[in-house]
Amino acid sequence: MGVMIEGVYQVQDPGPGTTQNGAYERAKSTLRGRITPDGPFTPDHGRYHLFVAWNCPWAHRTLLTRAVLGLQDAISISIAKPRRTEQGWVFDTDGEFTDVELGTSAVHEVYARQHPPYTGRITVPILWDKETKQIVSNESADIVRMLGTTFDPNRRLCPDHQKAEIDRWNTLIHAHVNNGVYRAGFARTQEAYDAAVTALFATLDDLESHLTKHITLTGTNLTEADLRLFPTLARFDVAYHYAFKCNLAKLSDYPALWDYARALNALPGVAETVKPDIYKAGYFSPSEARNPLGIVPAGPRIDWTAPSTRTIHW
Repeated sequence: MGVMIEGVYQVQDPGPGTTQNGAYERAKSTLRGRITPDGPFTPDHGRYHLFVAWNCPWAHRTLLTRAVLGLQDAISISIAKPRRTEQGWVFDTDGEFTDVELGTSAVHEVYARQHPPYTGRITVPILWDKETKQIVSNESADIVRMLGTTFDPNRRLCPDHQKAEIDRWNTLIHAHVNNGVYRAGFARTQEAYDAAVTALFATLDDLESHLTKHITLTGTNLTEADLRLFPTLARFDVAYHYAFKCNLAKLSDYPALWDYARALNALPGVAETVKPDIYKAGYFSPSEARNPLGIVPAGPRIDWTAPSTRTIHW
């Protein structure tokens, strides 16, 4: 992935952070500006651009928010190539994987335009302000919250009266599911792996029980908590179950969770953001620790179009 030091890209990747007991520790995002009605970043249609990658689950949540809110015309996107190189996330010179906004060849060149000079990991998503020509934020949770609360007062993904409940779900899901699969996949000791997998599947069991009785996480209406859970569910059976050894069960073994995931997938614009073949190519790319030969498996076959028994509303 590489790092940026004082605005200069360093090819050497320090690798996933780990604690002394071998547990994976995710680096924190550091560019965390806010879109607010009072500015300096105001919710103006056409002002912002997202740099994303199809296979990144953190970028996926921002694409989901853009899709369900119908912001495709308001916020443009550049999609990086599915497999990273020593230059990190990179772009082609034409076609689907082109930087249509700045014309860069790699995402680190976007970070290089930031002032003061940026130091940190080179990650997506990036929310770019076309007006001031700077990065607003590289924290996916913040981007989801901003898009879901400022652009359309009639369609809010975090209503004020549900904020505490949504934040509770977000905290639980991030710790044990979104980041939980990475804590399992990047564990460097048996103890760290066992702890991560146990917490992951205990949480999936709790979600299954909850969704047996509720349409969505908060009851009946769609919120950002659902959109933050979905990227992990979309990748679970094709990637995390195998590549990250999260193999106590598949998503399809959970009737309510699987039904819920298909209901989310059926929402307008969501299916277009789900790319199982790209997920497999990314998660089974050559890795000395997880997949030395880089062989991408043929399966599994998953039918996301099977009808769901639930209908999700705003």
